[in-house]
Amino acid sequence: MTESQVVVPTETIERRILLIRGQKVLLDMDLAELYAVETRTLKRAVRRNRNRFPPDFMFELTPEEHRILRCQFGTLRWGAHSKYLPFAFTEQGVAMLSGILTSPRAVMVNVAIMRAFVRLRELIASNRELAHRLDELERKYDVQFKVVFDAIRKLMEKPKPYPESPKQKIGFHVSERMVKYGIGRKRKKR
Repeated sequence: MTESQVVVPTETIERRILLIRGQKVLLDMDLAELYAVETRTLKRAVRRNRNRFPPDFMFELTPEEHRILRCQFGTLRWGAHSKYLPFAFTEQGVAMLSGILTSPRAVMVNVAIMRAFVRLRELIASNRELAHRLDELERKYDVQFKVVFDAIRKLMEKPKPYPESPKQKIGFHVSERMVKYGIGRKRKKR
């Protein structure tokens, strides 16, 4: 493979980067798919070289984190329901993988992953710069643009999880008083 060939598009990698424990990480199953190896092969290589992966390079998800992750994705891809907890690799952990997995594809994928992490850092920095510029503009202009600035800030906020709404009963509900039929008249006896 030549360097001009793109093994994996950066957007594909960016979609797989997750935020877990406040760190941007890639899961072992996603990395294995990108490297075109089996997840167990990747995990075996990591376990054989455990000293290369300190906790800030790679960590194993807790059962609770794994359960939450499974719930977020709804249905799992084939092979993503391993009986073992997944490993989460930070940017440094992915770089360390390049020393273990040395196939030409692994080298090219590592380059693409590093570029994706750099691009994410640039996006975060530009978002901070945009927020700083909005602050300056807000101070500069008067109240007439406050609504516009508030709307822009709202769009920049991270989405908040929806609170659980109270369960509603299913079916047809009548909101008027119940009328008793046939009770109002008395029948004459014959």
